[in-house]
Amino acid sequence: MGFDKLAAQWRGKAILWHSVHAFSSLEEISQVIVVTPPDRFAWLADLGPKLNRVDGGRERSDSVAAGLKALKNEISHVAIHDGARPLVSPESIRATFAAAEATKAASLARRVTETLKRATPKGITSESVSRDNLWVMETPQIFSRDLIQQAYQCVTPGDTKITDEVSALQLLSQGTTLVENPSPNPKITIKADLDALP
Repeated sequence: MGFDKLAAQWRGKAILWHSVHAFSSLEEISQVIVVTPPDRFAWLADLGPKLNRVDGGRERSDSVAAGLKALKNEISHVAIHDGARPLVSPESIRATFAAAEATKAASLARRVTETLKRATPKGITSESVSRDNLWVMETPQIFSRDLIQQAYQCVTPGDTKITDEVSALQLLSQGTTLVENPSPNPKITIKADLDALP
């Protein structure tokens, strides 16, 4: 985008503020760990005492591992959320938590509804791809603490293949329950995503 997308302003606050507020405002969540540099953490000063900050790492998996190390002893379940998804709703968070409590691993997701094509490296279509049982992964992804920590014992530092925590659980041959999201939960990646926010 040419600038820090988490700093982009929406409704008078940084994108990161909205993402963190969605979790810090829920009374059933007792700790929020923000894996971020100190300058970004300063944007969240009004969100209360639940917040803790830790430094991240080179790859996403390194940052998640750092966050897991900062958990309080009494925490039983962990929600991992992308700070660039500011529209996550309390209802979606609670539904994913409920699924994780029942199955130990759950992720917010949406079904693939578009027509899919496979193409050559030059961008020429070569075949159709069935969208049956295909899902687009979202966050939060929520797990029992023991399970996600066990998965991260199998993750090599700097691993670029762990693009989400469902990928980490796959190292244990562990499936994740998908919770269909009925509301928009876009990841802000390009300026058009920011412009499309309601």
